[in-house]
Order: sequence, then C-alpha cells, then structure tokens
Amino acid sequence: MFHIALYEPEIPPNTGNIMRLCANTGCTLHLIHPLGFDLDEKKLRRASLDYRDLAVIKEHPNFPAFLKSLQGATIYALTTKGNKVHSKANFQVDDVLLFGPETRGLPDHVLQTLDDPYKLRIPMIPNRRSLNLSNTVAIIVYEALRQQDFKGLE
Repeated sequence: MFHIALYEPEIPPNTGNIMRLCANTGCTLHLIHPLGFDLDEKKLRRASLDYRDLAVIKEHPNFPAFLKSLQGATIYALTTKGNKVHSKANFQVDDVLLFGPETRGLPDHVLQTLDDPYKLRIPMIPNRRSLNLSNTVAIIVYEALRQQDFKGLE
C-alpha cells in the first residue's frame, strides 16, 4: 500500500486522525522527528481512538534517516509551492506521500530533494494558506487509492 510521511508534525489530533486513516486504508505511517508532541499525549490518543494499535507506524530520527529507509521509493511532496495538481500524479503502490508540519509546511531543503513533477498541490481559492493537515492527507490518500481501484478495500 502507500506510505504516508509526516515531517515534524506539530498538532497531536492531526497525527491521531492520520493514524486512524492509516489503520483503515492499510497505509504505513512514517513519523519524522522531531515531533511537536509526545506520542503518548492524550489528544493524540483521543483522535486515534483504538486504531493506533491497528496502524503500522515507523519513526525516523530525522529526514536523512527517513530517506535512507525508503531508498528508491517514489516520493511525492504536498506543498502550496507545487505546480502540479495532485490528481495529475500517477500514483503507484508503495509510493510515499510526504507532508510538512502544520504551521510552516515542508522546508526548502526538503523540497529541493525532489524534482518539480513530484511537488503536488491541492487546488484552492487564491491567496489562502492551506488546508488542515489531516484533511489534506485524506484527500491525497483517497486519490491514490482511487487510482488503484481501491484494491484491498471494501
């Protein structure tokens, strides 16, 4: 299935919601440290409910370690700086969907590791900052799953 990577997430309920999404779609969640919260935080547990134990979660101490662990994988970054609309990507099983922290998005040094066709955006009204992280992840994951005819899901 797909890999969802959160680069330095900051808001526990968003990560909890994404854990729940992963548990229900079969996606693997990658958490790239440092995190803006403790994984045992109450707000995270409340958002993920009992799905946290059903999700496959991998932690990485930093971005280089994350890249090393998924060497050779296709990585798509979601960014308001992207020129390609997310629905124009040709997602394949085992692709990585990379998302930045809620308050600042992916930093330039991370975006520079990817070619422009792998920097995606979700269409929005001009001059708006961004969508909520967990909503954005759900939009992208379900587009990727749609492209695979929801294989493995009922």
